[in-house]
Amino acid sequence: MKERESNMELLRIASMLMVLMVHFDAASVGFPSDVSLAAMDARDWWRLVTESAVIIGVNCFTLISGYFGIRLRVRSTAGFWFECVAYSVAIASMACLLKPEKFDLVYWADSWLVLSHPKLWYVPAYFMLMLVSPLVNRGMAALTTRQNIILTSIFVVWNIWGGWVWCASFNPTGYTPIQLIMVYMIGRCIRLSPRVSESGKWIWAVVYFLAAAMVLFSAIFVDCTRGFAYNSPFVLLQSVAFFMFFLGLRLRSRLVNFLARSAFAVYLVHMSPALWGGALKPFMVSCWRSMELWQYALLVPFMAVVIYLAVVPLDMVRRRVWSLMEQWLPDKEFGKQSLK
Repeated sequence: MKERESNMELLRIASMLMVLMVHFDAASVGFPSDVSLAAMDARDWWRLVTESAVIIGVNCFTLISGYFGIRLRVRSTAGFWFECVAYSVAIASMACLLKPEKFDLVYWADSWLVLSHPKLWYVPAYFMLMLVSPLVNRGMAALTTRQNIILTSIFVVWNIWGGWVWCASFNPTGYTPIQLIMVYMIGRCIRLSPRVSESGKWIWAVVYFLAAAMVLFSAIFVDCTRGFAYNSPFVLLQSVAFFMFFLGLRLRSRLVNFLARSAFAVYLVHMSPALWGGALKPFMVSCWRSMELWQYALLVPFMAVVIYLAVVPLDMVRRRVWSLMEQWLPDKEFGKQSLK
């Protein structure tokens, strides 16, 4: 098996930690009711600055898929479904066992339908990306580098203009399969670009901070929902800059590669309706109301790291079970993904 690139695996970990922090920030305690400069206090500023810094987690996670390319195989597709269902059903079953008086057969049966579950928008959206990836890979492989860049640029401009500016239904805030396909194509184009130099990564680091400032500015003076939309031009620029910084790193670490394998499982576990709505979100809201700001500011990254590390041993069991099951499945691949 080809050794994974640890710099990209570290980005995978960082992206998921960012997703956790986004959920512990605005997804838990909400945005300020009044974002005018005169009305905001320290807590309001903290929420907006934190969101501006970490809103790129989902985009970066998808950029990684685009950079390396999705190889749609029978085993990988079945493995994706198994990973999603395993955590969804296991957590739902545990919730029913802990509170049998609240057992709901419909809720438990619904836990099997994770590919269409409305609470986990990224799962069905990514599954759709997987299904169309052979078409995207083969299509982009048939084009020249210049044609790929032009086509992807048009796709990005169309999403920003129609989706972000005019809130068109095809991609108003970036929580759609269209968004993932667009970011995936950006990742494929980055694959065609020259390798980032050691000094070049610091230029991208500066771009990341400047883009984060623009995200904050747009959230204050435009609207929080649109300012922090995944298809915002500033969020997209910030996502690419963060990705390019890690692309310029030179790193080899078995520990990083090992921890990164559980990144997606972290999302599935902490966003499970029973755990998120029944425990994590109420806990974070309670802490927000009872703690000093500096305490909550320390709690958010601490909780993100703790949850990530807690999921790793669970995911080791899941991977072991799947390794025993996948050998019975064919390993046929649909399409090729080489690029000119």
